[in-house]
Amino acid sequence: MVAARFNPLPAFKQQGACCMSYPFDFLVCIGRFQPFHNGHLAVVEAGLRQARQLILLCGSAEQPRSIRNPFTWQEREAMMRSAVAPADQARLLIVPLADSPYNEDRWVRDVQCVVQGVIAAHHQDLQRAPRIGLIGHCRAQSAYYPNRFPQWDTVAVDDVAGVNATAIRQSLLGSDFSPAAVNAWLPPGVQQWLATFAASAVCRDLREEQAFITAYKQGWVNAPYEPNFVTVDAAVVQSGHILLIERDRRPGRGLLALPGGFVDPGERIQDACLRELVEETCIGVPLPVLRGCIKQSAVFDAPHRSARCRTITHAFHIELEPGRNFPSVAGSDDARTAQWMPLGELDPQRLFEDHYFIIQALLGL
Repeated sequence: MVAARFNPLPAFKQQGACCMSYPFDFLVCIGRFQPFHNGHLAVVEAGLRQARQLILLCGSAEQPRSIRNPFTWQEREAMMRSAVAPADQARLLIVPLADSPYNEDRWVRDVQCVVQGVIAAHHQDLQRAPRIGLIGHCRAQSAYYPNRFPQWDTVAVDDVAGVNATAIRQSLLGSDFSPAAVNAWLPPGVQQWLATFAASAVCRDLREEQAFITAYKQGWVNAPYEPNFVTVDAAVVQSGHILLIERDRRPGRGLLALPGGFVDPGERIQDACLRELVEETCIGVPLPVLRGCIKQSAVFDAPHRSARCRTITHAFHIELEPGRNFPSVAGSDDARTAQWMPLGELDPQRLFEDHYFIIQALLGL
């Protein structure tokens, strides 16, 4: 699934902020907004009533398109601005926020740093510290966010009954999408935005991905328990480069990924990793050498890491001896191509599922 940018709305011209007195200088709202709906709008409107400026942190900002995250952060910003009055545009500060599923401390630090940077650029009264708060729906404000940002006051907004972002995405990516089915949950500007998006090639590709996932899950519908799968991935590194494949099948066709796959019955985890590595890349390194170069392994189990089902992967960090010549590789089996990529050129928006975060965690990037 190739990442693409879709921009049906023009940029909004920012207007001057109103010089009123508010309980807060800044309120912070954290969310994925996939898509921006009436529940989110209720939070934004409450925030604009209580703060001079509202900071919206747009999560999953560097993820590739998927059925869970179909919209880029720029597209979500366009949706948000389409729902807010022109007079309030300058008071709405929308900032991308990357995920960090395997390092919560890094994510908390990133939130703090982003907010402090925005405040440093926009706080006008240098004679006093800004009044900062955290705003969101009651369920989000109950424990998770306040416990991680105790330095900020919290403002809870009542949930909007019936609004469900997952149901909106499933309807949009279904084969028989009708705007009327979701318009009651969306601000008028977002209704128009989604109607245009629904006719795009990007949406058609996501619908094919959704159809694949639906059929995949149907194969397990009669299982007595919800299935949990075990997979393996290999992070092979040499001289500042990492070995990646280009996926040739859904899900994530066209995205870059670590070589890996499912564990066969009766197979040990490490053996499965080395088998998949050789099958997908035809790497020109003897198996005993690969085994001897294993530096570490770790389990990666974010609940939403795979759209197929709950999938827990064991990833192995394999560090080859430095050198100017890289072992030969060629895409095979599930891989269209195999390539050595400089670590400095890794793009999280081109990497399948959570593979970028696995690389971060294993290599300490």
